[in-house]
Amino acid sequence: MDDAIARGLARVAEAGAGSVPEIKFENDAELPVLLLDGEELIGANQDRTLNLTILAPPKRTTIIPVSCVEPGRWRMTTPEFRLAGDVMHSRGRAARCAQVTASMRASGTHGSDQVKVWDELASKASRLGVDSPTGAMAVMYERHALLIEEYVRAFAWTEGQTGVLCAIGCHPLALDLFDHSVTMRRLFPKLVRSYALDALDAGRCAKVPADPSLASEMLKVASSAPVFMQPAIGLGKDVRFRSRAVSGSALWVNGRYVHICAFAANGAADSAGFQTRMSRPTHRRG
Repeated sequence: MDDAIARGLARVAEAGAGSVPEIKFENDAELPVLLLDGEELIGANQDRTLNLTILAPPKRTTIIPVSCVEPGRWRMTTPEFRLAGDVMHSRGRAARCAQVTASMRASGTHGSDQVKVWDELASKASRLGVDSPTGAMAVMYERHALLIEEYVRAFAWTEGQTGVLCAIGCHPLALDLFDHSVTMRRLFPKLVRSYALDALDAGRCAKVPADPSLASEMLKVASSAPVFMQPAIGLGKDVRFRSRAVSGSALWVNGRYVHICAFAANGAADSAGFQTRMSRPTHRRG
């Protein structure tokens, strides 16, 4: 999406007169455009974050389900949205992902529980000591920009890398996996910023080195979780999975997974329980 907007091939704006849970993405390019789950959009009537990953078709306008991440403003500041340099923090993404999955099962829609999204943001801002007149999520990233950029400098994308696992100490939080290393390279700094915001209020456990084996363990548990799928917004199929240990979503297009995101069910709150469940995954028949 960064490339398409920068080249003038795509625009993101309010849908009609404006609706909190929906915005529109106009793709004038000859190619599909990847919109990432959790990416933050700034401006228009209020800041939003994407509810799921979408591959927007070329030469078409797509209505995108979003969540408000600025509850104290409904006033036009810019005619179009601009992309922030971050993604919603992983605990917020995990909760919203579960809400969207529940919405899909219940009604076939892709809505979040907006009140719970706001509650999570308010709780996060309080823990980080951040106060914003409009309750904007973006202010948390702005106030802690120097510390967050230290994380960005500390972690580097490596040649051929297609995924990244966030773990705080021995507690896995989130996994993002793409079908191409170029996609991972472009989105890597945004994802690190989102993980960094989780680390900033993690306390002493953030200082404990993470075990690299957590990545393969989390992949194992995610791949064995029960799934269901529906036609995606845009191209492909929207795949959802959930077990006691992990939940997440994936976008399946033309015979491959374009993006998979998975979240530990308990985040960093219950390491022992999560580790036990991860070591004994219930396998399902492929």
